[in-house]
Amino acid sequence: MAIPYNKIGVIREGKQPADRRVPLTPAQCKEVMQRFPEVDLVVQRSGVRAFSDAEYEVFEIPLVDDLGDRDLILGVKEVPLDMLLAEKAYLFFSHTIKEQPHNRKLLRTVLDRKIRLIDHELLTNPHGERVLAFGYWAGVVGAYNAMRAWQLIHGGPVLKPAHECHDLEELERHLHAYPLPKGLRIVLTGGGRVGKGAMGVLERAGVARITPQAFLSGSDPAPSYTVLGSADLYQRTDGRPFDKAAFHHDPSGHRANFLPYAQKAQIYLACHFWDPRGPKILSSSDLKDEELTLDVIADISCDIGGPIDSTLRATTIAAPFFGYDRSNGTEVAAGTPGTITVMSVDNLPCELPRDASEAFGRDLIERVLPSLLREDPEGMIARATIAENGRLGPLCDHLSAYAAG
Repeated sequence: MAIPYNKIGVIREGKQPADRRVPLTPAQCKEVMQRFPEVDLVVQRSGVRAFSDAEYEVFEIPLVDDLGDRDLILGVKEVPLDMLLAEKAYLFFSHTIKEQPHNRKLLRTVLDRKIRLIDHELLTNPHGERVLAFGYWAGVVGAYNAMRAWQLIHGGPVLKPAHECHDLEELERHLHAYPLPKGLRIVLTGGGRVGKGAMGVLERAGVARITPQAFLSGSDPAPSYTVLGSADLYQRTDGRPFDKAAFHHDPSGHRANFLPYAQKAQIYLACHFWDPRGPKILSSSDLKDEELTLDVIADISCDIGGPIDSTLRATTIAAPFFGYDRSNGTEVAAGTPGTITVMSVDNLPCELPRDASEAFGRDLIERVLPSLLREDPEGMIARATIAENGRLGPLCDHLSAYAAG
């Protein structure tokens, strides 16, 4: 049984740097009020959203400064401690479930103030698959930024930064106007939401997908890309045949077979999920290989200290690139001759906040709100509850030591 939350508020995002995304667009707020007539919904005023207060007013959504009378408060990113209201329910990305050190105080405050914290990241269907995510848009912007990095190195028309584009349509107009070089080869790892976002951009830009085998052996001058699945990317160290199920259960005892592709590609788009138990994909030793042809590595997954040794740090939307000196593994200025240009922005969906918010809000309405506001027969909301009434949720007992510091 879902707890009835009749008074709902959309919070003003307070995390810095400012995040312009919203959990519900103005039109979607109106839709919620029509589909769930028992709901009283308001939006906290904000000067930083991708959707202005005036746009919410057009749809007759009440604007307020104070959410103190709300039962449930919806957001996107972590809520600053001074904005957390005691004994309320919140739904946002808390980034506490993996015991992230920088958010321990957030969880401690949630417990002390007897807040019910429901986390977007933990909302799953009965098969354990997430129902809300911004990953697709990370892939979209990451692929576009990779082409910006290419332009930085090789010249040609300057591509407008994604965050300066009004939406995806404008971004793609700029990309379509950019002359793709003959013989351009792009290799992509990861076929989930992030990968699909990147693939969509490449295909709409006229880059053809080919098989991994054709990628290694072909010489077609047309721009092309390939996608490596786990069976293409990894091998067992004991020489036995690759077993996908066994690999995903425990990736230790495997090595990556990525170097042959890095010797044929100019751009690498890293869109995969990486298990810390797994092997390196591109080590510092690989990056020194004399036959390496990579000019750009767009680490869209952005695992610092993870499988790609050129990802020395996360970059920012304002300064998305740095140069990686292959000879000594150090950072240099982006575009320095003889180096690899690395893109490792860790909040890429923020660059297309209108499109990303529209897609996110649609999933929120269709896949979450019915369980949150009415009946929850599959227990989705219970599984996603990290804390309630000063106690950790039943599936989050492992966070007790983390919360206690």
